[in-house]
Amino acid sequence: MKWLQRFSDDAYALLRIIAGFMFLFHGAQKVLGILGQTQPVGSQLWIGGLIELLGGAAVMLGFGTRLAAFLCSGEMAVAYFQFHWKLHMGSAFFPIVNKGELAVMYCFVFLLIATRGTVKWGLDKTGS
Repeated sequence: MKWLQRFSDDAYALLRIIAGFMFLFHGAQKVLGILGQTQPVGSQLWIGGLIELLGGAAVMLGFGTRLAAFLCSGEMAVAYFQFHWKLHMGSAFFPIVNKGELAVMYCFVFLLIATRGTVKWGLDKTGS
């Protein structure tokens, strides 16, 4: 399976583009009302939606990728602790129970992207 290694940068770039694209739609829903309901301007959910919209677009386009992905990762960590786990003890900690799987996955996917940067197929000229 060593032949797959030559596609690792391509696969990573696709992960970055698709994750950013999907994330920006969460923000478009909260901020613009696309396929959902807008949140009150200035509320915590609206600010989160703005991070999702702008951060997702930046990650997708490979523009300021590391910073954008780091902010998106942090937002998803906050989302998990505040809205899913809510610091309840017992089985409520587990994402399968508290419905926080997507927040956890986005958190760690964006953390990976923050460590690797754009790599290829992005607007950052340095690949950072």
